[in-house]
Amino acid sequence: MTTASPSVFLLMVNGQVESAQFPEYDDLYCKYCFVYGQDWAPTAGLEEGISQITSKSQDVRQALVWNFPIDVTFKSTNPYGWPQIVLSVYGPDVFGNDVVRGYGAVHVPFSPGRHKRTIPMFVPESTSKLQKFTSWFMGRRPEYTDPKVVAQGEGREGKAPSPPLSPAPRQVRAWEWMGPGLG
Repeated sequence: MTTASPSVFLLMVNGQVESAQFPEYDDLYCKYCFVYGQDWAPTAGLEEGISQITSKSQDVRQALVWNFPIDVTFKSTNPYGWPQIVLSVYGPDVFGNDVVRGYGAVHVPFSPGRHKRTIPMFVPESTSKLQKFTSWFMGRRPEYTDPKVVAQGEGREGKAPSPPLSPAPRQVRAWEWMGPGLG
């Protein structure tokens, strides 16, 4: 009697973080990482990375262009915990300290082909005026110790709420990619 081995499917993510709109900031860089379920495993490529620093374009859009490549392959036996990409954008404050300028997350598209996603970005804010002033004065704004928390819903029950989030009119255009591939 032969035992059936579990079937596996592959998800190939090939694309780029193209550009961002942060009108009030310049000289920003981007970090990405993936969040996925326990049945998923990366098999090839990089599951996290950091871009170069970019300056605003000189045209009317004043876009920050990274064209930051992403190439990773995952395998799984179960679609539960479908991968999400988490983006964190950083740049200098008035004192020259690197501070977070935005967090965002989006699921990897479910269908093959070319996809463009625009990711709304947000930043955590201090809860009181004293904390806001202290964080500004010290050059340490609130940020997550692990940016993956942006894409995770579990583990928040019964805990104090995280700092309020400031939705920002900032957008990151993140994808022009081919994916997923089933094998």
